[in-house]
Amino acid sequence: MFGRLKAHHHERHMRRGPEGHGLGGRRHGRDHDQDGPHSRRKRMFEQGELRFVILKLIADKPAHGYELIKAIEDSFGGAYSPSPGVVYPTLALLEDMGFADVIPGEGSKKLYTITQAGRDHLAENAGPVEGIFARMSESGRHARGRMDPRIKRAIANFRTALDLKLSAAPLTDSQIDAIAEAIDRAAGEIERG
Repeated sequence: MFGRLKAHHHERHMRRGPEGHGLGGRRHGRDHDQDGPHSRRKRMFEQGELRFVILKLIADKPAHGYELIKAIEDSFGGAYSPSPGVVYPTLALLEDMGFADVIPGEGSKKLYTITQAGRDHLAENAGPVEGIFARMSESGRHARGRMDPRIKRAIANFRTALDLKLSAAPLTDSQIDAIAEAIDRAAGEIERG
């Protein structure tokens, strides 16, 4: 009975997330995507999907909670990382459901692995699991270009050079024209590239 109550508590917690809204996670300093002043939070995972992701990852290789967080973050190209407040309760729920087990590991960290019941559950839901991972892969592919360190460095260099130029002294009309022309030329090359 207590196991069922505990699983129900975890299930309720997973629906709401640690802050009471959806399956949580952090997106580089923002808890939601902002499309306007009244936009609603966009979820990375629908109800129950994170369980499948974690289950599939520990089926591939036993892992610690932190390793699972990093694996999911890598799948999204660094654009999304689930919070420990969502991952660890999900692991506890999977353990309560008999889908995951803790095996002896190094130190005090829990090393999670999948059970036969967990493998059966994954097999029964192979289609949806494949769809979740395909969606993650697509999101990661799009995010990798935006998050690539080489692009971030180039943008930072551009901003610094522009800020230094604009703050040095009042610009002449010919300097303003030259800067605008250089920016337009770069934009055109990026569009064609």
